[in-house]
Amino acid sequence: MDKNSKIYVAGHRGLVGSAIVRNLKEKDYRNIIGKTHVELDLKDQNAVRSFFEREKPEYVFLAAAKVGGINANNTYPADFIYENLEIQNNVIKASFDYGVKKLLFLGSSCIYPKNCPQPIKEEYLLSGYLESTNEAYAIAKISGLKMCEYYKRQYDANFISCMPTNLYGSNDNFDLNNSHVLPALIRKFHEAKKSNDAFVEVWGTGKPLREFLHVDDMADGCVFLMENYDGVEHVNIGTGKEVSIKELAEMIKEIVKFEGEIKFNRDKPDGTPRKLLDVNKLKALGWEYKVDLRDGIRLVYEWFKKQ
Repeated sequence: MDKNSKIYVAGHRGLVGSAIVRNLKEKDYRNIIGKTHVELDLKDQNAVRSFFEREKPEYVFLAAAKVGGINANNTYPADFIYENLEIQNNVIKASFDYGVKKLLFLGSSCIYPKNCPQPIKEEYLLSGYLESTNEAYAIAKISGLKMCEYYKRQYDANFISCMPTNLYGSNDNFDLNNSHVLPALIRKFHEAKKSNDAFVEVWGTGKPLREFLHVDDMADGCVFLMENYDGVEHVNIGTGKEVSIKELAEMIKEIVKFEGEIKFNRDKPDGTPRKLLDVNKLKALGWEYKVDLRDGIRLVYEWFKKQ
């Protein structure tokens, strides 16, 4: 990409997409396109094709997706698989048909088998059963990265994929029914502090281990890959470090300054027991994360309070 290349960020208002736009602007890319859902419904094939024919973007970051936490994935699996497949198929096919020079597809670490060896290497994909609570979303994402791989193999299209670990940051979803664990806990502890509650309930046992990457680091990694990587295989993006849900809850409690207790509801699902990405491939390419988890949570909490 050069600084005047026409770059389309699909999902530019979301957690990841907005961070990619910020990162591109910081790196002085000047010709960035973004369309809201009202302006362009990515589930509408004709609308997507008309957009590509009219705008002719040279580079595409495919960060648009229907996303959510355990509860949302478990409750609406049909919606998650159908809508994500529609978005991906429309954007990837239009990118190919209208001559996009390079596309980056963003997946999710939930694509890997539930009981994967740890840390998770890229080659472990499709080596075992998926976690049932987010299987529909995972299957859609696997289809997207495989579609990019097959277009590269059959047509030599420069379509690449990356697999981010659990993300957090400004513009996250803090809805208690549909959000991921970190933003949900920030909101829970904040509201409990305001209400002077005696305790905060956390789903599950607190034992599962998770890796968290600040979305600004994720965006930087995505732009780095767009500038430096043309391989067939997808690339993990993460920190290579993990924390238990119990440790995460205690960290957020401390940052929010909540004085009450933490109670774990063992009747609620834990999800995957452990999910740590092997990030050696990305390190070998020359990229590493910068934002420490505790510092990142402080930044997000300050942003959340301002909203």
